[in-house]
Amino acid sequence: MTVEHVIFRLNPQSGVPMYLQLIEQVRHAIENGAVRPGEQLPGIRKLAESIPMNPNTVAKAYKELEHLGLVELRQGSGAFVSERLNTKELTDRMKTAKPIVEKAVERLRDLGLNEEEIRR
Repeated sequence: MTVEHVIFRLNPQSGVPMYLQLIEQVRHAIENGAVRPGEQLPGIRKLAESIPMNPNTVAKAYKELEHLGLVELRQGSGAFVSERLNTKELTDRMKTAKPIVEKAVERLRDLGLNEEEIRR
């Protein structure tokens, strides 16, 4: 099964390298269950055209995702979400972490920090 329902949106003006944005969005999709173990990610060329992004940058992001154990690269077949992932555990951890992060962001806003300062 190929992931066609997930849309990755990158912001070239954010100051964050494009490959890191893609890594974070794929990781987020996996952690939230939008992408499941065994599902095939979009091909490098197809994703590069849809974002738009240099295919070498997409390949770099996929390689890093493989290094992190989130993706398996299969020669000639593409990139697949790792079947070894315990997505329930990832999702549970994200659900636990979300209110902690929300409270921290709220406190930072109370201190007068803007969105960019909080992100950094």
